Amino acid sequence: MDDDVFNEDKIFEVMLSDPTAGATLGKSKCTIVTILNDDDYQTLITRVANLTSVNLDKLVIGKESWKQQFTEALSVNGGELEEAETMDFVLHFLTFGWKVLFACVPPAHIAGGWLCFTVALMAIAVVTAVIGDMATVLGLLLGIKDSVTAITFVALGTSLPDTFASKVAAINEDTADAAIGNITGSNSVNVFLGLGVPWIIATIYKTLNYESLDKRSKFIITDKSMPFAIALYSIAAIITLLLLTWRRYSTPAGKAELGGNVRIKYISASVCVSLWMIYIVCASLYAYNIIKF
Repeated sequence: MDDDVFNEDKIFEVMLSDPTAGATLGKSKCTIVTILNDDDYQTLITRVANLTSVNLDKLVIGKESWKQQFTEALSVNGGELEEAETMDFVLHFLTFGWKVLFACVPPAHIAGGWLCFTVALMAIAVVTAVIGDMATVLGLLLGIKDSVTAITFVALGTSLPDTFASKVAAINEDTADAAIGNITGSNSVNVFLGLGVPWIIATIYKTLNYESLDKRSKFIITDKSMPFAIALYSIAAIITLLLLTWRRYSTPAGKAELGGNVRIKYISASVCVSLWMIYIVCASLYAYNIIKF
């Protein structure tokens, strides 16, 4: 009986007695009947069918969402023109190329998300390279020193993706782990890979092409303002870490690195922005010899 209720195996005894219509009983008047339960097999079959259905649904959803990505990229305000404002049309015009580019990133449903992860990294690398080159060209056109261009336009252009990623993580996650970890991890990549890999390549190239006594064989930082900028950055970083530590153990701050009391939250944000502004201004003034130490 299919009553959607799990039943165990049933064992009962059947006894024959009082025959009629001329029937007679033999030696065996009793037997044991065992009814095996097939719910286990039915459950297994149901699970296999459900998994197959889920996988097929994922493929369908993936195809539809990929198509939907291009539809939203090519449309103003995602196709909802009735709710679109003037700014939506302006932003669509300015970001149309980027929207189409990132619409090419496969949905996370395909290949377990690895294809999306790989293509997204490649797209971010392309965008970062383009923004970095554009920032460098802008600095040259404005006649700004390379060291100032590096800590302003280039730094902003290459760090904005990380900033937005941390913003999304802070909004969507229950904890601050992803937001803070993304920033610290990004800085680690910038320092260890962003400096290490180019220096190794340059060192190998110069070793193979120049003699050891040749001045061109050396890879040296000639900008005298770099040590000051690094020292200033280190001071700002230490102050930021102290701020995060204080928030972690402070009751008024909610004992949390992010969020908490609205007033303290805005004060913390103001401190971080102020440190960045102080770093930019002081490093730029030192690069132009306006301030000296």
